[in-house]
Amino acid sequence: MDTIMERTRRLLELLGHDETPLGVHYTDTRPEGFGPKPGELFTREREAAGAIDWARAFGSFSCVVGNIWLARKKRKAAWISHEECGCMGGGYYTGMYAPYVEMIVDYVSTGVAGTPLEGEHYMPSPESMRRFLEEAAPPPQPGRYCVIKPLELFGPGEEPLVVAFFARPEVLTGLHSLVGYATGSHEAVRAPFGAGCTNIVAWPLIYQARGEDCAVLGGFDPSARKFMKPDEMTLAMPLGLYRRMLDVMETSALTRHTWAGVRKKVEKSRRAWGEEPRED
Repeated sequence: MDTIMERTRRLLELLGHDETPLGVHYTDTRPEGFGPKPGELFTREREAAGAIDWARAFGSFSCVVGNIWLARKKRKAAWISHEECGCMGGGYYTGMYAPYVEMIVDYVSTGVAGTPLEGEHYMPSPESMRRFLEEAAPPPQPGRYCVIKPLELFGPGEEPLVVAFFARPEVLTGLHSLVGYATGSHEAVRAPFGAGCTNIVAWPLIYQARGEDCAVLGGFDPSARKFMKPDEMTLAMPLGLYRRMLDVMETSALTRHTWAGVRKKVEKSRRAWGEEPRED
């Protein structure tokens, strides 16, 4: 990881960005950092038996992106497991359990009949939500914990499966361009529907398993926006694609005169939001 970190620092220099990207990996060891407390276990069997205390589940809700927000601020790890889940959606999208529980079908769409849960209305019908869930399950991964942490925290023998940036549009312009340059594809950045964690964890792994070489733009989930800076989005890609981006960055548009003009806007954006460069 030392070589990747050295090259990542060069990419951040070219972008004018001062936050190291995060890496996603799976492990049997719970890291120091931020994650849910032990709570309800989400399984189809417990749901069918009426054993899930939904009031407790919603009352102890813990968002994956919310824990990532804390991890970003403290430069530590965010994590989730099946036993310490905190979110029925986050647990499913990070591969901590499968199949999905039926509650999420109604809750994310039109609401749960006969209850005060009016639903999020992010999908127009339970049927559309069910189609999404069938496609949005990440491939099975080894490890009791899904861990998302800054790239510099990966130790010897550790490699991320996915690399994820949090950035505003000017920086994303450079990353978007670099993805296209690395792949030679004009469709190499996708922006599918999903929760904040779906587009950071699940979709990059799903596309990779399909043999589709692409990065995933995210941050569109209204429920997760409170855990992100104003105007900030995410861009996540499998490690293999990220390596290719690092391989070609010196000959890409990031070293040409047009990008120099955009980079000035990166600095202007930082000043506008009163953000000083990060001290590592």
